[in-house]
Amino acid sequence: MGVGATVIFPYPTAPDLLERCHVASAPVRSPLRGYFMALVIAGLLVVVVLLYLMLGMKVVRQGYQYTIERFGKFTAVAQPGLTFIVPLFDQIGRKVNMMEQVLDIPGQEIITKDNAMVAVDGVVFFQVLDAAKAAYEVSDLYLAIMQLATTNLRTVMGSMDLDETLSKRDEINTRLLMVVDHATESWGVKITRVELKDIRPPADIVNAMTRQMKAEREKRATILESEAARQNAINRAEGAKQSQILEAEGRRESAFRDAEARERAAQAEASATKAVSDAIESGSVQAINYFIAQKYVEAIGKFATSPNAKTILFPVEATQLMGTLGGIGELAREAISGSPTPPAPATPRPRGPFEDKPQ
Repeated sequence: MGVGATVIFPYPTAPDLLERCHVASAPVRSPLRGYFMALVIAGLLVVVVLLYLMLGMKVVRQGYQYTIERFGKFTAVAQPGLTFIVPLFDQIGRKVNMMEQVLDIPGQEIITKDNAMVAVDGVVFFQVLDAAKAAYEVSDLYLAIMQLATTNLRTVMGSMDLDETLSKRDEINTRLLMVVDHATESWGVKITRVELKDIRPPADIVNAMTRQMKAEREKRATILESEAARQNAINRAEGAKQSQILEAEGRRESAFRDAEARERAAQAEASATKAVSDAIESGSVQAINYFIAQKYVEAIGKFATSPNAKTILFPVEATQLMGTLGGIGELAREAISGSPTPPAPATPRPRGPFEDKPQ
């Protein structure tokens, strides 16, 4: 190429320009960037797994059981504690209370067999034994039990008289328990007790019952009073009978004792008379004086105790009484010595009140 020659640079074509732009804009690849992306993806997977597990964890409270449904169909029963289900496939269906429960029977008016209207209310105690049956065999368990108890209560009490409904509550409770328990057996429910809280008859029937009770109590009181009077009369008659028997036995014993006393007195009198007669035969006149003095003293005592006489006047000679007492002393000495005393010389002495004058 010579001096002064012109150098011509060729213009770049379009494909050349595009290639140059692509080379200039290409990113610079680094190994750290790929590692970071892997960590992010792994973290996201861990979060998703944790969320999935958390959605599948279910806690069942004590005293309850949960039914598990898969696509709306019952599959299992979850017991109290921690339970795992498959999220998006399984779900909790019913939460069934397994504890014993109380259901009030609302007050209602019942016509008894004798056409008396009474108001009755009560309570039902029940417990669920099978959660699946209680959840799926009956639509509303509480309403079903209440209606069943109400209708059977009308049936049982409607077949009884008013007096029977008031006095046979235990029988009503037992019959209701048997009927309702048998009917709820297919629901997985056990009826433990059925109790009537209150039975309220109408006011006029209550007044009539009050009057009847009062009349009955007065009747029983009258019967008891008559029985008491009858028993009192019987006791009195029995007492009088026993008293007469005892009096008769006393008189008989007294007669026996009196007869024995008279017999002994007669024996003593006979002995005394014999002793006096023996003394007279032996020549002792003191014995007859003793005998006469004894009768004399007895006669005076009878005069003193006479109820008809206020004052008695008669002469009593002291010397005669002293002589008589002296004769008694001599008789005593003779009885002690065992030998009769020789008769004293005849001396004049005063006569006794009962001695005859000498002829």
